[in-house]
Amino acid sequence: MFKQKENNSSAFKGVDVPNYDVIVNCMHCGLCLPTCPTYALTGYEKSSPRGRIRLIKAVADGILPMTESFVEEMNFCLDCQACETACPAGVKYGSLVEAARSQIYEKGYEKKLSTFLKSVFLEWIFKRHTRLKFVARLLRIYQTTGLQDALQRSGLVELVSKKLASLQPLTPRISTVFSSDVLPTVLEPKGELRYRVGFLTGCIMDVAYSDINVDTVELLRQAGCQVVLPERQGCCGSLQAHNGGMRVAREMARSNIEAFGQLSLDYIVMNSAGCGAFMKEYTHLFEKDQEISALARSLSAKTKDLTEFLTQIGFEQHFSTSALDHPYVGKRVTYHDACHLVHTQKVVTPPRKLLRSISGIDFIELPESSWCCGSAGIYNITRYKDSMQLLERKIDNVQKIAPDVIVTGNPGCLVQIQHGLNIRGLSVELVHTATFLRRVSGA
Repeated sequence: MFKQKENNSSAFKGVDVPNYDVIVNCMHCGLCLPTCPTYALTGYEKSSPRGRIRLIKAVADGILPMTESFVEEMNFCLDCQACETACPAGVKYGSLVEAARSQIYEKGYEKKLSTFLKSVFLEWIFKRHTRLKFVARLLRIYQTTGLQDALQRSGLVELVSKKLASLQPLTPRISTVFSSDVLPTVLEPKGELRYRVGFLTGCIMDVAYSDINVDTVELLRQAGCQVVLPERQGCCGSLQAHNGGMRVAREMARSNIEAFGQLSLDYIVMNSAGCGAFMKEYTHLFEKDQEISALARSLSAKTKDLTEFLTQIGFEQHFSTSALDHPYVGKRVTYHDACHLVHTQKVVTPPRKLLRSISGIDFIELPESSWCCGSAGIYNITRYKDSMQLLERKIDNVQKIAPDVIVTGNPGCLVQIQHGLNIRGLSVELVHTATFLRRVSGA
């Protein structure tokens, strides 16, 4: 990767683009093509990783103008990064497409409505956790008072907007209480102290999956961890970075680095694949910032996914010796790989090692387990029809093996796959990895 020349198109000023040799190798290789969900949908070269790399370089070099078609292709990409897993040259495609989106957004090449919605939700609401919690409380009232069900039955939402009506089932249920309100800043281990770990309550995880955060903390305590939740922590910035708001993402990342960096921690344990992946990228995000680069590098090095951490400390031995009185005895259990866990973080074996170690369950592999379910952050909202096509493929694979339980480690996947199960009328339990492990362990 190298910086573009100064006389290249100002539309991509400051963006790293692959050099000519990488482009040629990509065009001769093509190993990424079978792994790309959007290429599978269209069969068009422009909708493949190598096609988009050529487009980005052409625009950066001033050969092609910044057009609506170019913007469409950048936003059509899921940023699932399956191509990075397949790429023998190690091209960091995810960073490239995110940089392109940043330039598109910052320079106003997107549609005005899209720009407005992103600025309101990603840059204003999510930037301050107090604002997010206020909006979440309003949404909780809408969901719990019966107003949401009444509007759905009346058909009024569909009359106003068919797209809005189709998106309603993808709105996560807001938790009765938020984890940031009920969890103290420090929780002591159950038994001997082995590790001191930090934990990010996050944004969506905090307001919509509070119970999963509690399950994660209790599991860590059982593993001998003192769990520290810094008061000044906030959203990791991943949603903003993936959708063009890199400037705001850096601000949010800096706040977390300062909050966690002041603590003496052995690890920072994550239960959201997207958040964990982005926090591991803080190193690269601030590598040229002398003021904070060392702290960012240290934080990224300490960041571990929950399954990654538990297998590293040998916690799977706890499950192999546990009594056969947990709620999943005799169940057929499978696992769905969240994209930013399997492709970005390269965490493949740890969750399977933990699940296979559990006595009394029948673990079966899900066909195409690492194929994107179509959630991809807010992709299922911004590109609903495309995401539903990808979801159909995922649910088809679920039906092939007929599991009792699906385990996964990302909130977006939970919402998307549950939607697919509901559409097909499948009575399959969908559960987060932390919740599943806690129920089995009895923590």
